[in-house]
Amino acid sequence: MPVYILKDSARENKIFYNRVVIAWLLMLLGLFIIVARLIFLQVVEYEHYDTLSEKNRIKILPLPPTRGLIYDRNGVLLADNKVSYSLEIIPEKVKDLDFTLAELSKIITIEQEDIDRFKKQLHKFHSSKGVPLRYRLTEEEMARFSVQSHRFPNINITGNLSRYYPLGATGVHAIGYVGRINKKELKTIDKSDYLGSNYIGKIGIEKYYEKELHGTTGFQHAETNVQGRVVRILERSPPIPGKNLYLNIDITLQKYAESLVAKERAAIVAIEPASGGVLALVSMPYYDPNLFVNGIDFKTYNGLRDSPHRPLINRAIRGQYPPGSTIKAFVGLAGLEYGIRSQHSRTWCRGWFSLKGQKHRYRDWKKVGHGSVNFYQALEQSCDVYFYSLAHDLGIERLHKFMTRFSFGKRTGIDITGEVSGLMPSKEWKRRALGKLWYPGETIIAGIGQGFMLATPLQLAVATATLSNRGQFKQPRVVFAMDDAKFNEMNVVPPTNKTTITLKNNAYWDIAISGMKAVVHGRRGTARKIGKKSSYRFAGKTGTAQVIKIKQSKTYNAKKLAKKFHDHALFIAFAPLKNPRIAIAVIVENGGGGSKTAAPIAKKILDYYLLQDSEK
Repeated sequence: MPVYILKDSARENKIFYNRVVIAWLLMLLGLFIIVARLIFLQVVEYEHYDTLSEKNRIKILPLPPTRGLIYDRNGVLLADNKVSYSLEIIPEKVKDLDFTLAELSKIITIEQEDIDRFKKQLHKFHSSKGVPLRYRLTEEEMARFSVQSHRFPNINITGNLSRYYPLGATGVHAIGYVGRINKKELKTIDKSDYLGSNYIGKIGIEKYYEKELHGTTGFQHAETNVQGRVVRILERSPPIPGKNLYLNIDITLQKYAESLVAKERAAIVAIEPASGGVLALVSMPYYDPNLFVNGIDFKTYNGLRDSPHRPLINRAIRGQYPPGSTIKAFVGLAGLEYGIRSQHSRTWCRGWFSLKGQKHRYRDWKKVGHGSVNFYQALEQSCDVYFYSLAHDLGIERLHKFMTRFSFGKRTGIDITGEVSGLMPSKEWKRRALGKLWYPGETIIAGIGQGFMLATPLQLAVATATLSNRGQFKQPRVVFAMDDAKFNEMNVVPPTNKTTITLKNNAYWDIAISGMKAVVHGRRGTARKIGKKSSYRFAGKTGTAQVIKIKQSKTYNAKKLAKKFHDHALFIAFAPLKNPRIAIAVIVENGGGGSKTAAPIAKKILDYYLLQDSEK
């Protein structure tokens, strides 16, 4: 009978012993790994984790500087910093965000755009930090929320300095505005300079002098808890506020000039010839810059952007117009300088001009002609034929070379962003830009500021100021001085470009100026109506620029054309005749004749500026 062994004690003991040994080895190995890891973390990586721990406890928080203020030449505040109240939500403490937003909408006005912007900003902020939901709360909205604030313990009303333009739209195209920093700007700015700042200059003075206005960001070392909340301040380096700017602009003159063209598409630039200071820079229509500070809504922005009147365009420095007859004094000077004409040279005007061998007639504004005229008389009566003939004899190359000396066809260097250069054509320009040859007829019409030639109102004002100075070019400046808050001192901003246009004979200046004087004070002057009862002597020149071409067999009749096809009205002037205090350029789009529309506007501005002190 077989014998069965029910238990093998020796084998079981061996298995148990092996398992115990393996378990101990595994425990020793685990212990070794733990000890090695601790040594690695606390010895090898000590500095790294110590730094991370310190950063968890000590944070460097930015202190944004106060933006500099902007004043006019008389100390009138144009750009201020005003406390603006915002509604902020701390995301980590709100369980049902959508429900909370819905409940808040019952108390204060919250648009869908506010909600969309809020949700986009959630990922930019720490969950323990307040994220703005609504900006610019009214007093009534703050009162309504305060009554219901017990229902929203994790929502706060905070006050921050926000840019504010107390005069609204007045001077907006010169002053400009600030807005929230966008992604494109984040790529170009020094982020350390804008820690804690939300705004940056977008256009105008606000953008050109952004560095000076912004100031320097300060910092504070703060002890924080694990949630990132500040427990106490350890060290503080205060921010340096931005510099205050003082403009050359006389805001009362600016307002008055704007009121004269309030219903027009127009531009006016007034300059102090002695310094180049910009007294007024008008572009109409205009808009309220306060709309842009904390973000303009899409409907309002689209309305401004798509308006046929184009209020967002700064016509004073970006509007490019055929200058028309306003350039005739400069063309005449070119004729004298190059010896093509003398003071007494005469041209017969029979109402039209033609090139030899051609039938095409370049018509004068006066059908019957002006008869025999010299430079003085041609300016006084604005004789087109005289300047047709002169331009043809000069040639476009000499005309181009001379006119660019007065900043036609190039930027003047004004301290506002966005200035364009206009266009003073030449043979080389046409070949490069259009791939075509230059024709003599194009030179002829360039002599009266038509054809390819384009000028900005600023260029016309600067050229007029230079003429009144008898060749001394002063770079136009909007900012007069800066007030450094750190050192409590005002520093005048010097012009960066001063040049002098020299002519072979200084008497040429007097000849041109006397002709412009005759425009407003002469018996046949095209603007004699505005100069008749003037209490001071001044010089000016009318201009009328065609918007559409008129065929040889046709006659211009404004009554049969839509206003958008009417001629542009232009006028330039400086006053008084001796020691001029103001030079001005006025352009009214589709305003008709320069003598009828632009000249009276310019005279009112001259009177306002020159006579207001004597009337007080």
